[in-house]
Amino acid sequence: MQALLKFSRAVDWLNASLGRFVIWLIFGATIISALNAVVRKAFDTSSNAFLEVQWYLFAWSFLAAAGYTLLHREHVRIDVLNSRLPKNVQLWIEILGYVLFLTPVCVIVLWMSTPIVFERIASGEMSPNPGGLIRWPVWAALPIGFVLLLLQGWSELIKCIAFLRGQGPDPTVKALDKTAEQELADALRQQQSASQTH
Repeated sequence: MQALLKFSRAVDWLNASLGRFVIWLIFGATIISALNAVVRKAFDTSSNAFLEVQWYLFAWSFLAAAGYTLLHREHVRIDVLNSRLPKNVQLWIEILGYVLFLTPVCVIVLWMSTPIVFERIASGEMSPNPGGLIRWPVWAALPIGFVLLLLQGWSELIKCIAFLRGQGPDPTVKALDKTAEQELADALRQQQSASQTH
């Protein structure tokens, strides 16, 4: 079990690290969008490449962050009934979800998308739009994103089994890591309360 938990920690680290990087893809897409709008209005010119790179970056951010989202339990969940069940039942629902749903869906998507990516790389497929980009980089986001999601699903599965065996913390409890903004707000509150008491 310890080897599996070590694998789980490595997957968690990988998706956490990538998740912190993905925000920059959104920032890049926003900057490109703004520059494209300024160039279009000021110089009455534009390029389809600017438009396409925006959705390339969005596709990458969405797919590459899927594992990060699962790691932080931010994916869509319907806990109305599940939250009322005993903890062991909740964990078995999680385990069945990872084994019967997440794993097969990820494997099917990988099985179907990987040959397409290699085909697009070999053909050098270009966008049909004038000035458009080569297509394989955006296609590559699909298998990479689903590999990261699959690995994170297995990591969560390992954590559920470890908890049921008494060898790990409860994986259904969402980590309450504070953002930089929350830490700053807390520090300001503490400073304000300290100045009021003096």
